[in-house]
Amino acid sequence: MRLTTKGRFAVTAMIDLAMRQHQGPVTLAGISQRQKISLSYLEQLFGKLRRHELVESTRGPGGGYTLARPMKDVTVADMVFAVDEPLDSTQCGGQENCQDEGGPCMTHELWTNLNKRMIEFLDSVSLADLVEQQKGRETKAHPREISVLKEHRAALEYPTSTLQPIKLEKGRITTL
Repeated sequence: MRLTTKGRFAVTAMIDLAMRQHQGPVTLAGISQRQKISLSYLEQLFGKLRRHELVESTRGPGGGYTLARPMKDVTVADMVFAVDEPLDSTQCGGQENCQDEGGPCMTHELWTNLNKRMIEFLDSVSLADLVEQQKGRETKAHPREISVLKEHRAALEYPTSTLQPIKLEKGRITTL
């Protein structure tokens, strides 16, 4: 049992949409460019997401997609099932005809319980959770970028007479 690119891309695109919709409808071309997902593939996915009432579309100039309901009310399970992603680890597709005689195999219960747990887990994670997680990742990345910028500014402000490595400690620049 694997989650295919269809489910992964749907979740990724929905996170991108949720993070940007406060600026107005988000275009699929923008999502395609940012997430490196084919535009035609996104069009197929968003058609399914729209039919399942997870997104709404706006036509015309300034058009695009927005969420059809609050982020906290959209789960990963909703997104995955909307794009027809099967989550089944049984051999029989839940039909209980795993063996030649038509009955369940010896491990049917095991795989059925795994299916239930996967669905419970995916249903417990909301789009809002994923957006907050992504914002946290972006926030952690910025201080590192800022410190590099500070070092470059400091090097320009206080040039050394020769090319020497510098070190920034507690706002002070020292040469090594």
